[in-house]
This record gives sequence, structure tokens and C-alpha cells, in this order.
Amino acid sequence: LLSPSQRVSFLKEHLSSQETLKRRWNETQANAVYVAYDDAKKERLPVHWPTTKIDEPLQKGVFEFSDIPLERIIPYIDWSPFFWTWGIQGVYPKIFDSEKFGAEAKKLFDDAQRMLKDISSHRRFKPKAVVGIWPAQAKGDDVFLFKDEARSEVLERLCFLRQQRQKTEVGAYLSLADFIAPEDSGRKDWVGAFVVTAGGGVEQYAKSFEERHDDYSSIMAKALGDRIAEALAELMHKKVRELWGYETSDQIVSIDELIRETYRGIRPAPGYPACPDHTEKAKIWKLLDAAPKTGVKLTESFAMTPASSVSGLYFAHPEARYFRVGDIQQDQLRDYAERKAMTVEEVSKWLASNLSNGSGV
Repeated sequence: LLSPSQRVSFLKEHLSSQETLKRRWNETQANAVYVAYDDAKKERLPVHWPTTKIDEPLQKGVFEFSDIPLERIIPYIDWSPFFWTWGIQGVYPKIFDSEKFGAEAKKLFDDAQRMLKDISSHRRFKPKAVVGIWPAQAKGDDVFLFKDEARSEVLERLCFLRQQRQKTEVGAYLSLADFIAPEDSGRKDWVGAFVVTAGGGVEQYAKSFEERHDDYSSIMAKALGDRIAEALAELMHKKVRELWGYETSDQIVSIDELIRETYRGIRPAPGYPACPDHTEKAKIWKLLDAAPKTGVKLTESFAMTPASSVSGLYFAHPEARYFRVGDIQQDQLRDYAERKAMTVEEVSKWLASNLSNGSGV
């Protein structure tokens, strides 16, 4: 872009490729077919609840963890995304064998290990976590959380969306609510939530490098902060599965298996494909009293600060899996707005990327 001789041709090629992508996307959208929301609900995930394995948690309520030693967290780091931060595509540790990226990847990794040693030895980061498990029951595409096992006092109502894009093959139109036993199933169920953070020390540490005009080390500090937060999320999910009682500490034998998510259960986060509405985070913060317990706050746009933080929900259903809701139609949008006690205009703002170009069903 700064080159007088290459700027014009580069922009021409770049804009041309973007127009091609735009055209392909519009063609895809124009050809998309959607089912009515009522029909999608009828084709929900078929679950035989009388025989579905549901484990009552051994411990319920809210659990707070502070001053978590970095030595406990570091082994759970998934290093592949660390390299992606630097634009190096590959999978750890195979990336070191790459003819194109191997040498640079090894240098980055060695620098990261030295910085991690400094962070750990001087306790520069203060990781914290808060998790909770509550009685829960699904009703339609909502999941109600209760104060105790009497299930008479509702603590919160979690609202979920359902897939509406017509399937090319036979299959269910999924919603996260499908993984929680409904009211009329005769079964009791539970849901968990979490907020974890590498701590405000990440930003302070990164700023100390910026003040010395060391941008490389500043980016490295932030990248490691993100990895530590994600690793802490993995560690706490393991802890919660033990609190829940359907996994013992010796069932999974390697960290690699944890990173590959070979365990039972999922931890979807508001803002991600299965539950794209960021405003649902506010409910997690309220349930866990997360701000005073972890120091993590939500901005007006529901971003987490400090940035090196992770939040989400825990589902223990044996068939629970990640999926993409994708585009929804006006019939579901109106229903969702009513369930959320928000206007259609408000919900449309937060779900803009999930609203198709069509007029709806």
C-alpha cells in the first residue's frame, strides 16, 4: 500500500477479489431456503429422555477460584492458536517441521517460553475463575435456571436461537435448548456457567513493553495472556466435570485429549455460532456475580475487559455438540424479541449478522 509502484495494481487485484467474494455470497444467500420457525421447532433434536444419561451434580452452586498458580494452567495451553496470532498457519508441534515456517515458529516458541518463565516466577498475572451449576429445565427454546432443587424460584431465563436454514439432507434443526431436559420429560437437569481471566496484569505487563517501544514483546504478552485464559477455561471445565460427577480426575490421561475435546459436554459462549447473541453474557455475570469475583467487566458492546478472559455455559448432555445457528427469519426474530422482553429493533441490532437478506417466512 505504501509502494508508489505497487499500490495501484495491488488495490485493483484486492478490490476485484472482494467483488468476487461478494457476488458469490449474494448468490448463496439468494438461493438459500428457510423453514418456518414453527416447523423448525417440530424438527428439533430427537432425544429419548427416559433413557438419556443425566447425572446429578455432586456439588452445586457457585465456586470461586483465585490465586491459581500459573504452573497449573500452563500445561493446558493449546499452542496452535498462538502461532496463528502471528500469521503462522500450522498445528503444534508439527509446525516446527515446516520448511516455510518451522524456524520462525521455533524462535517464537522459545521467546514465549522465556516470557512465560518471567511471568510465572514474578507472578505478573493473577488468574481467577468463578463457575456455577444450577438446576435447569427447558421450555421451548429457553432454559430456566432455578435457585435450588425445589425448582420453585427461577433465577434466570436463558434464551436460545434455532437453526432455520433448510437442510440439504435429513437432520434436526438444532438449538442449545435441545440438550436440556424439557419440563414435560419427567427428568431433572442442570446447567453450568463460568467466567475465567488471566487477570488485569496482562495489560499492565504489555504496556510496560509499549512504553519501551518494544512492540514485539507487547504483542507476545497479550498473545500469552489469551492462551492462559483459554487454558484456564480448559482446566476449569475439567474441574466442573469432576464437580458434576460424571468424570473422575484420572479418566482423561493426556492434555492432548483435553485440547481435542474428547470429553463429554460442551462450553458454548454467547457471541459464538451456537448462541450468537452477546447480550446473554449479562445473565452469566449476574448469576455468578462475576465482576467483583474476577475483576472482569462487560463493556456497552458486551466485550470482556480485561481482554484475556473467557466466559460461557456448561452443557453435560452426552450428545451435546457445537453447531452454527446461521441466519434466522423474521418469525423467529419476533418470537425471540418477545422472549427477551426486547423490541425487534433492539434484537435486530445484536443479531445483525444472523439476519438473512430475505423478507422472512
